[in-house]
Amino acid sequence: MKDTDKLIEAFGELAYVIAMADGEVQQEEIKAIEKKLAGHKWGADIQWSFDYEMKKQRDPEELYKKVIIYCEMHGPDPEYNFLMELLEEIAKASNGIDPDEEGVMSDFVQELTDKFRNDIERINQQK
Repeated sequence: MKDTDKLIEAFGELAYVIAMADGEVQQEEIKAIEKKLAGHKWGADIQWSFDYEMKKQRDPEELYKKVIIYCEMHGPDPEYNFLMELLEEIAKASNGIDPDEEGVMSDFVQELTDKFRNDIERINQQK
């Protein structure tokens, strides 16, 4: 049986990883997360997981590895589509600092989002 609670936790952790990809969580990213989660059945729990990671400030790279390992164990899930939408909203909201820094950070966030999309496509093909 799949552990939905662990999947929800992983969603919040990955939201934190994407928000931290530019070095810090920006207010625009927090608002984007809150807005996207507001209508979702797991929204409050994903938000809790995100807030927990913000408080603990764990290493984003280690968290990403943990999330991928869990998603691989969990296997395919239709909620991954929602997760991709959430990650894209966070990436779009990240537009602080100066134009040069923003370009580098934006590219990094996009690369991380693309990497996760590829990982999820691979996991979903394990049906």
